[in-house]
Amino acid sequence: MLLKPTYTIDELLNRCKAGERKAQELLYKQFASKMLGVCMRYAIDKMEAEDVLQNGFINVFKNLDSYRGKGSFEGWIRRIMVHCSIEHYRKHHKMMPVADVDEKGNEPSVNPVVIANMDAKDLMSLINQLSPGYRMVFNLFAIDGYSHKEIAEIVGITEGASKSQLSRARAILKEQVIKMEGKIYGYAG
Repeated sequence: MLLKPTYTIDELLNRCKAGERKAQELLYKQFASKMLGVCMRYAIDKMEAEDVLQNGFINVFKNLDSYRGKGSFEGWIRRIMVHCSIEHYRKHHKMMPVADVDEKGNEPSVNPVVIANMDAKDLMSLINQLSPGYRMVFNLFAIDGYSHKEIAEIVGITEGASKSQLSRARAILKEQVIKMEGKIYGYAG
């Protein structure tokens, strides 16, 4: 039985920088499934996410020299995938104009037990039902940890629009969870 050699990330990166195709394949295989999940959060469907993933890895390999070893390498790749996803969206989909709106009102509360019992697949399904603009801002802020200032720069909107989009996305998600709660517990919501 032949054992595959194992490399540290630093060894793998050095081999990739030297242009070794096998090392690039190993790096791709190590991170592709996680990064496809990142791309899926921004894409319309799996095929589009796979296209973004491929372009993202091309950028990863082109820019390996810019990785300075500060922070995790996976985080560095994730950032590239997010930027590639947004760039792909800008090129291939119409961005809807967004106005700054202050939406504070009486929002219904959600039973924490319902949230605790939701699995990630159900939650991602709800997020994927958001309109593309809301979904993009929600993902950037709530999942990928960008600030409203960073989101404004990345997406090309104002900070206020980013905050407004996030607020509206959260309100829509709450409404959807409350509807699910009603179905689970047998009352109309």
